[in-house]
Amino acid sequence: MKPFKLIPDNTNIAFLSYRRIAISISTLLIIGSIVLVVLRGFNYGVDFAGGQSLNVKFSQPAQVEALRTQIDALGLGDASIQTFGAPNEVAIRMQLPKGGDEAASKAADAVRNAVKTKYPDAVFGNVESVSGNVSQELLRWGAIAVALAMLGISVYIWFRFEWPFAVGALVALFHDVSITLGFFALTRLEFNLSVLGAILTIMGYSLNDTIIVFDRVRENLKKYRKMAIEPLLDLSVNETLARTLVTSLSLFMTLLVLLLLGPKVIFGFTAAMLLGVVVGTFSSTYIAAPILIWLKVGPDSFIPKAVTANAGAERVGEAKAPDLTNPRR
Repeated sequence: MKPFKLIPDNTNIAFLSYRRIAISISTLLIIGSIVLVVLRGFNYGVDFAGGQSLNVKFSQPAQVEALRTQIDALGLGDASIQTFGAPNEVAIRMQLPKGGDEAASKAADAVRNAVKTKYPDAVFGNVESVSGNVSQELLRWGAIAVALAMLGISVYIWFRFEWPFAVGALVALFHDVSITLGFFALTRLEFNLSVLGAILTIMGYSLNDTIIVFDRVRENLKKYRKMAIEPLLDLSVNETLARTLVTSLSLFMTLLVLLLLGPKVIFGFTAAMLLGVVVGTFSSTYIAAPILIWLKVGPDSFIPKAVTANAGAERVGEAKAPDLTNPRR
């Protein structure tokens, strides 16, 4: 019995022929994401916004405006009340009152009692409290962590391959991160430390997929010295397609189950990861690879001139280009 193959051996898809359409769509998504982040911002969780947060679940769709009026009457300051996850689940966020933990505990009890008076069947989750100084420090160091990760990845790719590959990987990472941030600005899902962890994980996944493709590109640049860069990139992507699809589909199905059936506390993390798998797989082919074309990378780009001048040094140059209808694996 022959083993099942997700991708046939003779697969030859001209991925790079669609690069202009793909990059146009990606450019629009990036611009839209930046506009959303600037104009709407994020729905920061207590981790980054500070204050205290109470999650409440009702037996019916929450009446947000009536609930806001009821809590404002307590005189505890401005409160942010938003539904999340489902229409009957609400997050109540308030500023931390002066007086330390005791005052914060009394404020939370006052909110519970007020809500229970009108909605006896309401179920409260845990109360989370973070001071303003701590939240600002978390936000600052979170942004630094993302920036340092992108810088470190670029340096690694530069030393592992060459600088054009580092540029391609960096642009792909910017693409993945910006679209993920735009998604959270659009949906107003809570942006907290777990989502920040998901973004760093997305960067790692995207880098891993990009390196697989780049490594095959580097091998093929040495093999096929007379092949043009576009068909060589298509050949490289096709040769790694089976591995890419198996990894991406496995992650996608696992994350989809978690998104639909998993606990609400990791909903934002799972949503970010699910989107990241899709855009990370896309960017490896349609963002990172085309950068090599624009930077004029070719079979002789990284070979010393003394070697390229010697025709006898080209071991593969005398052989004819491979038949792309049956790419070698």
